[in-house]
Amino acid sequence: MTRLADLATVVRSKNAGALNFTLDIMFADAATFERVRDAGVLDAARIADLYGVSHNAVAVIPYDAAWAIKITIPRPVPAGDPSDSDVYGAQQHAPLLDLEIPE
Repeated sequence: MTRLADLATVVRSKNAGALNFTLDIMFADAATFERVRDAGVLDAARIADLYGVSHNAVAVIPYDAAWAIKITIPRPVPAGDPSDSDVYGAQQHAPLLDLEIPE
């Protein structure tokens, strides 16, 4: 199996408002995008387990025209809260990097 980090051109996270993060995964070609999209690895249940949130709060949105997948999850605390450790949401993509993608 191959790690997501080895297949994606970009894996990043950022704020999606004060209450959510967005995780963006982009690919260099349609074949790689389709492989990952169709593998069933990036589903709401898996993302919820990785981030400790309810699967009902996770949105996984493949965007075929851009060879990209956008995932939205709730932040554990609002952006800027005194206990917020990542005010910009720029370090939240790390749990995705080692996900194994089947052939």
